[in-house]
Amino acid sequence: MTGPGFRQDGQGRPVVLVARPDNAGDVLLAGPAIRAVAAGARRVIVLAGPYGRAAAELLPGVDEVLEWRTPWIDPGHVPMTGAHAARLIDAARAAAPDTALILTSFHQSPLPLALLLRLAGTPRIAAISTDYPGSLLDVRHVVDETVDVPEAERMLGLARVAGFDLPPGDDGRLAVRRPLPDVTRLTGPPGYVVVHPGATAPARAWPPDEHARTVKELAACGFRVVVTGVERELTAEVAGAQAADLGGATTFAELAAVLAGACVVVAGNTGPAHLAAAVGTPVVSLFAPVVPAARWAPYGVPSVVLGDQDAPCRGSRARTCPVPGHPCLMSVTAEQVVRSVRSLR
Repeated sequence: MTGPGFRQDGQGRPVVLVARPDNAGDVLLAGPAIRAVAAGARRVIVLAGPYGRAAAELLPGVDEVLEWRTPWIDPGHVPMTGAHAARLIDAARAAAPDTALILTSFHQSPLPLALLLRLAGTPRIAAISTDYPGSLLDVRHVVDETVDVPEAERMLGLARVAGFDLPPGDDGRLAVRRPLPDVTRLTGPPGYVVVHPGATAPARAWPPDEHARTVKELAACGFRVVVTGVERELTAEVAGAQAADLGGATTFAELAAVLAGACVVVAGNTGPAHLAAAVGTPVVSLFAPVVPAARWAPYGVPSVVLGDQDAPCRGSRARTCPVPGHPCLMSVTAEQVVRSVRSLR
C-alpha cells in the first residue's frame, strides 16, 4: 500500500498512530479498526488515556502504547497548558508515524488532536469530522450522525476510508490477545456468572441492593456467582455470602480471563461489558439510554439489553441521572436479570 505521506521501507508499509484517548470500553471497541490498520502497517502505535491504556495493551495488533490525558475528553478536567501539549507533541514527533487515525465518538471533535499532531510533523491524518477541518486532515470522513451505527463499525469505517481493511478470515468482532492469565485460583472452574456492579458514571449504575438481590437469586437457582470491580466496598456489599468477591483483586488482563471463564456476564454500559464481548462471553446489559444502545451495546456476542430505552434521559449523555428516581434502570428487576441470564446460558 502506498499513498501521500507514507514513509516507504522494503515492504512499503507505514508506521501508523491510532488515537482513541478515552475509556477502556471505547478502546476495546476500536479493536477491529486497529486490527485493520495492523494488517497494512509495519508498526501500530496507540495513543490512549490513563483509563484506556490497559485495554490498548491487550489489543491484538498493537506494538506500542503512548499515554496522554486529553483535556477535551478526560473527565478529570485536565488543564490544557503549553507544557501539557508539548509532552504530546514531543512523544508524537519521536514516534514519527507516517499517518495517524483519530478515532472519536459522534459527539467528539478530532480537530484539537489533529492540530497537535500536525505540530508534531505527522504528514497524513485521517478522522471523522462534521466540522470543516481545513488543512488539519488529509482524509476527512463524513458520516450521517443521525443514524446509530455501532461504535466498532463506525471506527472500522474510518480505517477503510484511510486505506486499511481487515485481513481475510477476520470477522470484525472484538478481541484480546491470547493466552490470558490463569485465574482458576480466584474463580474455580469455568461456568460461573459474573456480576459487575460498578459503572464509570452514576447515571449508568443500577443500585447496589438490586445487584445484591440478583446475586442471591442467581445463587438460589444454582449458579456460581463471581462479583468483579474496583470498588471493594461495593463488590463486598453485592457479593454478600453468596458469591466470590474479586473486588480490586485483578489486573485488567486477569479480569479479561475471569470474564472469559463466565457463561454470562451481568454489567452496565461500562468497560467490562465490552471486555466480556471481546472474550466472547454473552452479556446481560443494564443499559441506561443516556447514550444509544444501538451504538454502545455489547458488540458481536449474544446479549440482552435491559432498561427503558425511551426514558426521559435518552440521549442526554448525562453522567449523573437528570431524572428523579432514575426510572430507566429502576424499572429493571432482579427477576428480569435472572431470566435473561437463563436465556443466554
